[in-house]
Parts: sequence; structure tokens; C-alpha cells
Amino acid sequence: MKDQEPALLSETRDGILLLTLNRPQARNAISPEMACRLSDAFAAFAEDPDQRVCILTGAGDKAFCSGGDLALTLPLLTGARKPETEWDHRVLDDPTVMSRSALRNFELNKPIIAAINGACLAGGMETMLATDIRIAASHATFGLPEAKRALIPFAGSLVRLPRQVSYCVAMEMLLVGDSLDAESARLAGLVNYVVPPEEVLPRAWALATKIAANGPVAVSEIKRTVLASSGRTLEEGYALEDAAKDRVMATSDAREGPRAFMEKRQPAYVGR
Repeated sequence: MKDQEPALLSETRDGILLLTLNRPQARNAISPEMACRLSDAFAAFAEDPDQRVCILTGAGDKAFCSGGDLALTLPLLTGARKPETEWDHRVLDDPTVMSRSALRNFELNKPIIAAINGACLAGGMETMLATDIRIAASHATFGLPEAKRALIPFAGSLVRLPRQVSYCVAMEMLLVGDSLDAESARLAGLVNYVVPPEEVLPRAWALATKIAANGPVAVSEIKRTVLASSGRTLEEGYALEDAAKDRVMATSDAREGPRAFMEKRQPAYVGR
């Protein structure tokens, strides 16, 4: 009998990590196994200097991620279901798993591109809000329906969403719980591009390839400073920017980049 595929697939090519949420039969809902594997994958990505950009997508053509599995994960977290597997026990025993799987309370200063191939709902949208660049299929939908089920989003959306779209748009999504179509999400500023389904992953790879070719320290410091300066005063933000500049200017890459430009050749960045 063929072994069941893991709930998360991983592939690395040319400095780009592709993570695929792999439960298409369940609309890529987040099971305890998927949460644990995502948590581990993000931790490994953060530490691997050879992996410069991550693309996150879903298997199949129906859903990016429909949220936490209502039969497995949510009952486990509310106490309605007893832990049965090693994944269940880990989710309950290690409080960092769920947070890191949604990139919450976890510092990751490498870019993540979301290739949104379908429905992006609840916990799936919460994880998407932690990504940096987003490409959506034309049939994708976006929503936070938790309030309809007497739940609340708890993986970052209550904090992130009002910072990424207008207050009134955020509150309608959170309080009403209805979904947006892809073009409405783009107009609201939730996604960068809306493209035909077959172009989602190629567009994500094209952007990831461009980012992976840039100076790794510069890319990391850009993301670190943008995130760290959010909500701070201008003076505090400028201080963070100055510190980032000092770290970047001290690297050999910062000397290589201008030199390669003057010599009309491709730079050879080493990440330091």
C-alpha cells in the first residue's frame, strides 16, 4: 500500500524554497500534522543561509488553505477532542507550534511569497497576512468567517489586518465574516496581482528569482526594519533604519554590488 503523502511538501531550487500545503481533499485545511510541519519548515528556512526566498502555495486548484481543520484541529484546541497522534500531542504540549506555523511571535526576516491558488479563508488567510508579496488566482476568495462559528481569528489577523487595509474594510471582514473575491482583495490592498490560475506559480517563481538574486543581507535588513518600525514614531523608525544601514554597509556584498554594476557584470553575493 502506498504511504500517504505528508501534509506539507517541500522543494528547494536556486535558493528558493517552495512549500505546498498538501491536503487537497480537505481544501488544504490545517491539521495538527500540517501545523507541526509548517512550524518546522519555517524554523529551518530561517536558519538556512542557502534558502533566500520562500513561496507558499496549496495543492490542487480549489484552495490555498481553508483554515484550521474543523474536525481535527479546532476540536483539539477547544478540548472537544482528545489527542490521538504525536502531532496532536505536540500541538498541545508545545505552544510555539501554532504560532510559528502562522508566523506569529516568530522573527523571520526572509521574504515569503504567497501563491494563492484558490480559497484563502480563516487560518489560511491569517497565514497569508504574514507573507510579503501575494499573487492570487482569479477564482481565489478571501475571508475570515470565524465570528459566524462563535470563534475569533487568533493567528494574527486582529492585529495584522487593520494594518494592511483600511479600518472599515478590516472590521467588515472580521465582524460580518463574508468573503472577498480576488479583484476586491487586490483593490483593498490584500494582494499584489490577480492572474489566471495557471500563471500563479510561474509569477511567484519569477518574483522569487529576482529577490533571490539580490543581496541577501540587504533583503533581510529591509524586511526586518519595515516590520520592526511598524507602529513606532518616525524618530524610532529612523534609528532602526540607521542601524540596518550600518549592518548592510559593513558587508562585502555592499562593496560587490556597486563594483559589479560598474564592471557591467552580474554580482556574486555571498550573504555577508
